[in-house]
Amino acid sequence: MRTIVMHPHPALRSRALPVAKIDASIETLVGEMIQTMHDEGGIGLAAPQIGVSKRVFVTVGESEDGGDERVFINPKFLLIDGLLEASEEGCLSLPEIRGSVRRQPHAVIEATGLNGEIFTMESAELMARCWQHEVDHLDGILIIDRMSPIDRLVNRKRLRALEAAQESE
Repeated sequence: MRTIVMHPHPALRSRALPVAKIDASIETLVGEMIQTMHDEGGIGLAAPQIGVSKRVFVTVGESEDGGDERVFINPKFLLIDGLLEASEEGCLSLPEIRGSVRRQPHAVIEATGLNGEIFTMESAELMARCWQHEVDHLDGILIIDRMSPIDRLVNRKRLRALEAAQESE
C-alpha cells in the first residue's frame, strides 16, 4: 500500500507524464494503487494521488463481488457529452472536503490496459463521473477547482487546515 498525498502536494497540481512502456514497475505501481484504493475506501485512484507522475488510474470493479478492477494507462476521452449534472464528490487527497461538481453524464474513454491492449469503455453512470474525476487528477485539476463558489466557501476552513497541516510536515 502507498500513502495518499494530500493537497497542496505539488504532484496533485502537475500534468502527469505518459507511460512509455508497461513493465514490472508499472505492474507493481498498479497493484499498489489498487490495494491503496481499496484500503482507503475509494472508487478510483490516480497515480498523482500517491505522488507518482504517470498517466495511470484505477477504478473499482462494477461487479458486487469485487475483483473486477479496471486499469487505465494513458487514458483519453473519445467523447464526453450530455447536459451538465451536479453531484456531490469527495477526494482521497482532500479528506473531509465534499462539494457539488458539475460534470457531463456520458463518457467514452480509450486507454491501454495492463496487458498492453488498447480498450474503449462507455458509461452514462457513476463510472463516467469517476473517469472524469481521475483524468482531472492526471491533468493537475482537483474538485476544489470545479466546485461551486458556495461549496468552496463552505469548505474554506477545512481546506486551510489541510494546507496548514501539509506546511507543518
